[in-house]
Amino acid sequence: MIAEVGEGRPAGPPDVDLPTGVLAPGLVDLQVNGFFGYDMVDADEAGWHTVVSRLPETGVTSFLPTFITAPVRTQAEALRRARDLLPGLPAGTRVLGVHLEGPFLSEKRKGAHNAAHLTDPTPEAVAALLETGLVKLVTLAPERNGALDAVRTLTEAGVLVSVGHSDASAERVAAAADAGARMVTHIFNAQSGVHHREPGVAAQALVDPRLSPGLILDLHHVAPLVAELVFRAAGGRVVLVTDAASSAGMPPGTYELGGEPITMPEQGPPLRADGTLAGSGLRLDEAIGNAVRIGVGLADAVDAATRVPADLIGRPDLGRIAPGAAADLVWLGPDHRARTTWVGGQNVFEGDHDHAE
Repeated sequence: MIAEVGEGRPAGPPDVDLPTGVLAPGLVDLQVNGFFGYDMVDADEAGWHTVVSRLPETGVTSFLPTFITAPVRTQAEALRRARDLLPGLPAGTRVLGVHLEGPFLSEKRKGAHNAAHLTDPTPEAVAALLETGLVKLVTLAPERNGALDAVRTLTEAGVLVSVGHSDASAERVAAAADAGARMVTHIFNAQSGVHHREPGVAAQALVDPRLSPGLILDLHHVAPLVAELVFRAAGGRVVLVTDAASSAGMPPGTYELGGEPITMPEQGPPLRADGTLAGSGLRLDEAIGNAVRIGVGLADAVDAATRVPADLIGRPDLGRIAPGAAADLVWLGPDHRARTTWVGGQNVFEGDHDHAE
């Protein structure tokens, strides 16, 4: 835990002296489909071990593994498997729960999701997915039948509800926020936008103080100018996410997302065979660097990858450097990439610092 926070040099010789860059709270990623060659939904024990022990290389100290659309029964099985694996995981990035992105999404805005498995959030389906207690975040389309009731049920169960993969009107999104939704999944991607006479999901996300827009800041999913617009309109509410696919941290080639192939090109994000964007190859420390490059202040950029997501999922002990918070920390170099990462005060990643100065 962090016992005390002060300014200036300590009285005695410090245990660690960081000559450049910045010490930030450990990064919190609410949307990680996969990484290092593994898709979280069907990763075996070795896969979970790899992701948890290697994510600190990117500065991420806690995350929500994200399971994309599949039949409800398949997702429930994946949740049970994850629950059984969690106690045996090695030291590394904390698993804060699971983000279910689907299957309660819009066919019109399915993105890389399999339309055959999209369905309405019936009370039975919602109950089946809540059974393990692992689900912390659900992305759904509020225009689906029964969706507003589902938002209320999930919110009462302590689950963060995010509007996404949705063709809803701004009005319908406001109704979802009235029912308890507090986030919008990857703003501008796979959703109705900012038409001046028919505002959609993105427009509501920008103006509604109750909603935190998630943003994939790889400069491919959302153009730099539009990313700047998001930060200007929703300052203090933006959540940087990677939406990383199994191809993240890997060389170009063919990987999987939700049991179907994706191709990681030399440049840019992974794609489905039809050219649809399929997650990203982004690192969260890189997203902070990109935010700074488009003119966001460093403190605001770090906040969007730490405090804002931690607060959203009800973890005020994470995402900040303050007495009583967990000692999850990352040293970001002048290039904003992770140099050293600590989880609970333990060093879990030590980069190559030969060129640190």
